[in-house]
Amino acid sequence: MQKDAQGLPMTVASAEAAAGYDRTLEGFLLYRADTSQRLKAALKLDPESPMLVLLKGTFAMLAANSAFAPAALEAAAKAGALAERGTARERAHAAALAAWAEGDMARALAAWTGIMAEHPHDLLALRLHHYNAFWRGRADMMLAAVTGVLPHWGADQPGYHNVLACQAFANEECGNYLVGESAGRAAVGINPADLWATHAVAHVMEMQGRRGEGIAWTSGLEQHWEGGNNLTHHLWWHRALFHYERGEHDQVLALYDRNFRNLESPVTQAMPDLAIDMQNAVSMLYRLRLQGVDGGARWTELADKSEARIGDCQQGFNLPHFMMALVVTGRFGAAERMLEAVRDYARSHNGGNAAIIGQYALPICEAVLKHGRGDFAGAVAAMRPALGGMHALGGSHAQQDVLEQFFLDAAMKAGLEEDARLLLERVAGRHPVPPERRAGYRKAAASILH
Repeated sequence: MQKDAQGLPMTVASAEAAAGYDRTLEGFLLYRADTSQRLKAALKLDPESPMLVLLKGTFAMLAANSAFAPAALEAAAKAGALAERGTARERAHAAALAAWAEGDMARALAAWTGIMAEHPHDLLALRLHHYNAFWRGRADMMLAAVTGVLPHWGADQPGYHNVLACQAFANEECGNYLVGESAGRAAVGINPADLWATHAVAHVMEMQGRRGEGIAWTSGLEQHWEGGNNLTHHLWWHRALFHYERGEHDQVLALYDRNFRNLESPVTQAMPDLAIDMQNAVSMLYRLRLQGVDGGARWTELADKSEARIGDCQQGFNLPHFMMALVVTGRFGAAERMLEAVRDYARSHNGGNAAIIGQYALPICEAVLKHGRGDFAGAVAAMRPALGGMHALGGSHAQQDVLEQFFLDAAMKAGLEEDARLLLERVAGRHPVPPERRAGYRKAAASILH
């Protein structure tokens, strides 16, 4: 028995293997591209440490690809067996991973909550709860978790900036922008390479319409992104969002090609269809499309990868993006197959994820296909019931925004002024920047809102 960097007992063969766990966890929390290599090195030191085996399963689930869920479930079972002679915390982590891999997020989130209640210094439990609550649209749970552990932390404790980063993003998503920005800046002050904290402050600036500041903030910290994983792509996507709002479409496309969808990048080549990267690319090209900017051949590789993922319903927020790529490229047969696969998943699976897919992802995907075929009124009718709850698919306010812009476009093209008004009033109530000052809403707001 050894202790990790936060002082928590763990079952591991040696101090060197425990240090390998700490190094791997640090890589995960800081979004380093070599995190998997760190884990491989640690597992060589001790292939039967429950926490190291758990990290292997965790990394499989973080790909948000259903093809990797069996490997995660296998790791959870192995870790659980190994932890029988270990600690209750290790057994609880194994149970949480198993629930996650099985799609039972209520059970998984409850398990991580229980771990944090007993062990508020458990950074893995905090970050996995934070991640999964986010992808279920539960910013309230994100905030409750970090608020619960913060009193047990101090600036002198290793990893404190990671807690501040979670505090920053949870508060931003809950609309507490002053607290969010302050916490994020404090975390970056401790560690400028904390990409999650950098990301949280970028979100605050996006929500407040501080576009010049957002470009300067991300540009000024880019020197610390060397060695980062796909979160660096998402940070470049955020910078592109600021340029998009300023109408600087050439800058957006340059960032697309050179940075957040650079197909030659080793990070992209390591996992070309990673969920967050696909979301970044599709949503930006679709925003540009709504502004009359043609993404050209860029759509083709996205459609190829989306078609290959038909039937993968592990993460609901992926599905409208996959559908957009298929429809824009005219792959209506593949789009129909995808719809049927989504319907089958919603019918044949139990648990919260299937219900969310059926209630929100399915109608949005139906709407995207109808829109692509020119049935704009049908698109509005399909998606209207999902508007109020589609946050349950996950994604930030900034990420969900493309779905709202899509609905508005359909309503305007269908001549459904009341639906367009509904959407404009909705975004006006959810976003501090008025629709008249936002690129995707300005034209409609000028003609409808008085």
